[in-house]
Amino acid sequence: MPIEIGFWNITDNEVKKVNFSSIDSEKRLEDILTKDSTILGEDFLIIGRQIMTSYGKYIDLLSINQDGNLTIIELKKDKTPREIVAQTLDYASWIKDLSYSEIKNICEEYYSEGSFETIFEEKFGITPPDKLNQEHDMLIVSVKLDNETERIINYLSDSYNVPINAVFFRFFKDNKNEYLSRSWLIDPTEVVEKTSKSKSQNKSEAWNGKDFVVNIDMDERGVTTWEDSQKYGFISAGGGKWYSNSLKQLFVGARIFAMIPKKGYVGVGIVKDKSVPIKDFTIKENDEEKSILDVDLKCSAIKDNSNDLEKCEYLVRVEWIKTKPEEKAYWEKGLRANQNSAFKLRNKFTLEKLIEHFELDEE
Repeated sequence: MPIEIGFWNITDNEVKKVNFSSIDSEKRLEDILTKDSTILGEDFLIIGRQIMTSYGKYIDLLSINQDGNLTIIELKKDKTPREIVAQTLDYASWIKDLSYSEIKNICEEYYSEGSFETIFEEKFGITPPDKLNQEHDMLIVSVKLDNETERIINYLSDSYNVPINAVFFRFFKDNKNEYLSRSWLIDPTEVVEKTSKSKSQNKSEAWNGKDFVVNIDMDERGVTTWEDSQKYGFISAGGGKWYSNSLKQLFVGARIFAMIPKKGYVGVGIVKDKSVPIKDFTIKENDEEKSILDVDLKCSAIKDNSNDLEKCEYLVRVEWIKTKPEEKAYWEKGLRANQNSAFKLRNKFTLEKLIEHFELDEE
């Protein structure tokens, strides 16, 4: 069951509860989501609204993420629990076979100006993958989640790994101020894992929902950030959106394996915070909190362009479990590498070898 959220105004030490009210209409909620899709997550790009399927029904919203995977976003409106779930599953049966060109046409018709490739790159900082729609999931949006819908979604998710989730919004008013809160029925990272496990059209290996590989950055002289990363607990990427945007997929609690390109794996750790521009990253030194920009770094080049949010380095706070010196990087034939700054570790062989090498206890 999703957690119920309450708000209290504590201005001037007065405690006043902000009362919940029904949002004006489901259409207003749809307009809000369309205007700012980050309400549903930073990794969303809305590519269509009221999309007609081949059998004459309309999908409320369709989005894509930087991996090229689709999400059906369906508003519950006045539908019954059985209707909304059945309808969403029906839409999924239609979108699962959409081709690159069909997705491109949907997006370009929605935006009316600009190519799909340009729109995609403006959002994510990278060009679209050659293959789109390798995976898909479903999201039911509501201002109130009833018990029956919740039971059906949990049953499909828990028993059959169906990648379906629900999110509900609460609308609050306090004088002239308006607020919108969000609660998930299922942790979104669990749905990502189920998406990987349940897909049939994708022949790649399933992702376990928690493990990533992160390439350790280096400057033009070949000096890496690894020594600084170990000392101050971070991984980083910068020099443009193509490099830094992939860090956004790292969520708190994710496990990362650090790799120095062309050398090998040097550490494993747990993500503690989401990525931030380097100017916003602080460390503790001698019990004093200070900006990492004020610290002497071996790879000082990562401080360049610190005020340019597009070119600057982005840092993710990490708690290292095990690390090793750069000269003792681990590599053997068959291990997986990738040019992206961060990528999902799907390869079972690589994961098993890394678990063994770093002597990790797996429950």
